[in-house]
Formats: sequence, C-alpha cells, structure tokens
Amino acid sequence: MEEINIILNECLDKELIRIIISNPRENEGPNKIIVRPILLKEELWFQETIYVGTKVLHKNYKAEFIQEEIVNNITKNFKQLQIEHSLMNATVLVSKKGKITINKKQNDAVPGSPIKLNHNRTKRYIIPEGKSVEFLVDLGVMTSDGSIIKAKYDKFKQINRFLEFIEDILPKLSNSKEIKIIDFGCGKSYLTFAMYYYLKVLKSNDVRIIGLDLKEEVIDHCNKLSEKYGFEKLRFYKGDIAQFEGVDSVDMVVTLHACDTATDYALEKAVKWGANVILSVPCCQHELNKQLHNEILEPVLKHGLIKERIAALVTDALRAELLESKGYKVQILEFIDMEHTPKNILIRAVKDEKIANNLKKYNACKDFLGVAPTLEKLLVKKKTGENI
Repeated sequence: MEEINIILNECLDKELIRIIISNPRENEGPNKIIVRPILLKEELWFQETIYVGTKVLHKNYKAEFIQEEIVNNITKNFKQLQIEHSLMNATVLVSKKGKITINKKQNDAVPGSPIKLNHNRTKRYIIPEGKSVEFLVDLGVMTSDGSIIKAKYDKFKQINRFLEFIEDILPKLSNSKEIKIIDFGCGKSYLTFAMYYYLKVLKSNDVRIIGLDLKEEVIDHCNKLSEKYGFEKLRFYKGDIAQFEGVDSVDMVVTLHACDTATDYALEKAVKWGANVILSVPCCQHELNKQLHNEILEPVLKHGLIKERIAALVTDALRAELLESKGYKVQILEFIDMEHTPKNILIRAVKDEKIANNLKKYNACKDFLGVAPTLEKLLVKKKTGENI
C-alpha cells in the first residue's frame, strides 16, 4: 500500500497524461478505469472514466480525493495499474495475495512541459500523431513527417481503437515467453502491422504473428513490407482458415471480417489451440438468415432487411454463448469497421476458469429461433437426437 501511495504522490499533478487501471479481479463490474487531469474553472481536478461493458461513465474528483479512489480500486477491484506521466512511465501489479510489484522508467521530458488540461482535450492515441511510423507511411495513412493524411484520418483512428482492445487484454498474454498470434483473413494488414508494432516496438514483447489470407498478391506484398521494416517475426502465408494446421498452440487469435461461417472455423481453431484471447469482428452473417424461423416473430421476420439484421445479431450472440461454454469470458463490443459499415461488432473472448459450462439457455434460444449454427457443430460433440 505504501509503495503505491509513494508513486501516486509523484504523478498526481498537471503533468500526468493518464492512469489506466485494468485486469479486474471479478467478472462483474467495471473492466477498465482511466484517470486523467483536467482543469475546471482553472482548478486542477481528475476525471475518472469507468468502462462497464459497452457503457462509459465519468466522475470528477478533486486532487485530494483521487488518490484514495485509485488505491481502493487497485487493491480491491483490479490487478494492474499503468501510469503515463511526462517524466516517467510505471506499471503496478498486485497479486491475489497482495504482493505489489512496481516497474518504473524515467522519461526524458523537461519538467514543466505544457500539457493540455481542457475538459475536451485532443485524444491521445497509442500511435501518436506527429511521429513518423514507416508502415503507416507506406500504407498511405501518414506522411513522412508524421502528419495524418486527411482522407485517411478515420483509418488512423480505427487502427488506434483496435490497439486499445489489445492494450486491455495485454495482462492476459505472458511476457515471460514468446507470444504467438494468428491473424486470419489479414487482407491489407493495416491492423496486423499495427499489432506487431505496438507489441514488439512500443511494448518490447517477444511476439510472433502469422497473417493468413487467400490472396497471393496481398501475401507477397505484406511479406516484402515486413522484411523492409525488419519485423523478423511477422510473416504472411496464403491459406484457408478451415484447413490451416501450421501451429499446435497460440496465445491469441484475431479474425477480422472473415465472411459468414469462416468466422466460425476461426473461432473453432482458436478454442482447439487453447488461445487465451480471441478478438473477432464477424462479417456477412448469412447462415442463420436462411434458417431463422419463428411463427410468433413472423410479423417482424417477414421484412427482409429486419430479418437480416436480427440474424446477424443472433449469430454473434450465440457465438458468444458457445465460447462461454468453452471457458471464455465474452464481451460484445462496438468496433469501428475498417471497410464496410460505420460501426460493427467485436467479440472479445478471454479465457476464464470461473465461467460455468451451462448451455441450457443457449439450447432454448436456438430451438425457439429454429437455428443450428456452424460453430455449435464444430465445438460441441452431440449424441444422436439430443441437444448439446
């Protein structure tokens, strides 16, 4: 406790960038809290942003009260605290038994450097503006001086949003061994390169990433870029999700816009390999649209557009239930899509031994809707004539 108070005393001032409190101890409640300084009527306050599922809540604290709030959260509700300050970066880990580990690194910033504290200050991105990043220059997102190309600004924000999801689950990935990641359907690989850059270059993790796609010309181009940047453990291969057998185990599986049931095959592979983390943005959920049938819902389902949207949402919700049956804590989150609609759904699944294997409600729901998802057939062994 004293060690935490000492380091908070050093950083709770106007030069604090942000404090991230993450890795919750319980399944219920907030999954992340971010604290940053703000100026209200020329007085220094601290704003606490609380993430609960897809909801975001804000609370403001005077300087004399925020420290106690942070200490209570890190000692009772969370396991990790990350400090980003103009003069230092620090990580605080608190074990189940209360053991505190602090890693601190001084920065080269000059004390008193101006930091914007207005209530709606410019967002701080994981990959910041103003610093040239070679792969973003080659991919046409950034100029050589680090400026974001106006027409690509949405893509820049989308890349950073994805990295925020990676940042949240980083405590679930071991930093004592090589982290293995598979990216199914990587396409032009904006996010694959960003993921490697974040984990390897910014976070200094030992990481190996395999990108998989069906387009040979895309694979060749991405491998050339990877070699150019010196990304030794980032490689791309031509292959089909359902048939890929290149590894025996992985730490994380990423699947973005794998069309229709290709997402199901990617999820099945992730479970088979024992992935600790799964990040999936499904696309084109046609399968259940063809199956969905319920007389009670006929007034709703008779409209093709409505049925299509309901089928897509049902598909992902049932996928979440099936992943929970395999011991994953699952969240359905809003994600900014890269290519298609303005917004999309991301399925984030993290291994959790506390999750109960209870499919009773799943069976009742899929029977009511008259559907039989592919992921169920891939994940669950059934006896003839029986429900799962």
